[in-house]
Amino acid sequence: MARIGIALDLGTSGFRGQALDLDQNGMIISTAVTTRHPLPGANVMDHLHFAIELGLNRAHEIMVHAVNKVIDNLKIKNDEVVRLAVCGNPIQLSLFQKIEIRDLAYAGKRKLEALGVVAPKRDAQILKACEISGLNLPTKTDILIPPAVRHEIGADALAMMIQTGMLEKDEIAIATDYGTNAEMALIVKGIVYTGSTAAGPALEGQHIQDGLLALPGAICDVEFESENGSYPDGSDTPEKNQPLYKGLKTFVLNNDMIVQPGDTVDPATGNRLEKGVEKAVGITGTGVLALISQGIEARLIQIPKIITSDAKIHLSNGITFTEKDLEEAGKAIGAIRAGHISLCQEAGINLDDIETAYMCGASGTYVDALKAQKIGMIPKGVKKIYQVGNSSLAMAGDMVRNVDELWHMKQIANDLRQHHCMFADSKTFEKVYILELSYWTEGMSMEQYHKFLKKFGLPPLKETMAISEVIKTVKQDIPELGIKGLRIISDIGEQKTIVFEGCIGCGSCVEECPENALCLEDKEGCFSITMDLARCNGLACRRCEKVCQEKVFVQKKMYSAKNEQYSEIKGGYYDS
Repeated sequence: MARIGIALDLGTSGFRGQALDLDQNGMIISTAVTTRHPLPGANVMDHLHFAIELGLNRAHEIMVHAVNKVIDNLKIKNDEVVRLAVCGNPIQLSLFQKIEIRDLAYAGKRKLEALGVVAPKRDAQILKACEISGLNLPTKTDILIPPAVRHEIGADALAMMIQTGMLEKDEIAIATDYGTNAEMALIVKGIVYTGSTAAGPALEGQHIQDGLLALPGAICDVEFESENGSYPDGSDTPEKNQPLYKGLKTFVLNNDMIVQPGDTVDPATGNRLEKGVEKAVGITGTGVLALISQGIEARLIQIPKIITSDAKIHLSNGITFTEKDLEEAGKAIGAIRAGHISLCQEAGINLDDIETAYMCGASGTYVDALKAQKIGMIPKGVKKIYQVGNSSLAMAGDMVRNVDELWHMKQIANDLRQHHCMFADSKTFEKVYILELSYWTEGMSMEQYHKFLKKFGLPPLKETMAISEVIKTVKQDIPELGIKGLRIISDIGEQKTIVFEGCIGCGSCVEECPENALCLEDKEGCFSITMDLARCNGLACRRCEKVCQEKVFVQKKMYSAKNEQYSEIKGGYYDS
């Protein structure tokens, strides 16, 4: 019988899994990715909120249900799996293991003591599959759990440091995993300064009107073209506010996650100027970042406004980018730059002192690094920029191939000379992020931005970019998909159907939902509402509940409801 291993990345925006043939030196067999996270919400705090309100058991149940779907889509025989390695932040791994999570949700020793919370030791360990309730694998399958460094800096951040090789080099370098929960690590004179910020889902293409994750059909890059086909610098255009473009060329991921030319369009109307090789179905976070960078230079974007007749940038196939999307992306970009500045303050250096930047994750892989640098995602003074792919999945793969890698991670975590910056408590982060919000959402000028930095005793941002060398170590965030290819799982969430007594079927909840997570069905005057939990924005949203005219909609009841089905014999709905 074959010996199969599974590498699993439990990301905040979705799960990624790979099957490996352990009898063939860990050769990759197949890859499966989800389009969303199975729990309601768009960030780790939403996931924590759900687990606390609905219970750890319920959150774990939904997580493992999704993990089983990933395993089922790897096109392997489950009874041949002998090892599974997971990687992710402490919240995701704790929910997967079903261990205490309240120490991650609440700050303050007194609060935790009052709640009787005893923080678990999140250390490297090997469990058996039977110890992860609901996991659809042989009971004796080894489950490899990597260590957290401390609190919110977990195995994914450690994987980022190891996979980039930054710990082994004599340089001032910063590594960033550009995702919903953006982890970052700055190394100065052998000391690592770490931080984590809830940048928001825009970097993953979520909370963007026509956004999606880095999946086939996603616009991952754009370029504006001038009349002569080159990118305009504006030197030959006398009118300051005149847009500088001929057309907008898109680049789209194909079924093998390789970038291909998409349509070239008129960004003011969406009219196709030139047909591309690949058809677009949405725009991912990297495409959003490129669009903002290029849009600013082409004078189509004057933050926080989009200078078109309908305040939208039109892409191919009806895909548009709105001022609301610009605001969402700006908040994420601002959180990243505020984090970078805060770590530099902790280390006693300036942002301009950083020599090398490492970009991890899907967003860090597919984005044009120089375009991202122009809008503040990367310090402008760095000499080299490395794009290294999904370090979390790569680390899980290394552990599957060689269990010693787990203990190597443990040793590094124990030996790491590390200083963690809690951005929630950082005055520097607070001040800089307020400036970022003022810039991206209110149109504050960079001149005013710098005046406030000086007032706060912080160094100014570098105005001009250095000539940075960009080194792409991989072509795609998952370098190899395997001989059986990629499977995309879009139906990752549980579907819950409920009848709220007193519901009049007005449909206000359905119309109000920003993620189209709800649908209403009318059966002879009996109204049922179905929710896709993975699409729901979580308990921090509750727009569906607030807009209910009869005040009968209760979001928490949807999460825990038993599905209700209609029966003509019974003349109504009943619990399934």
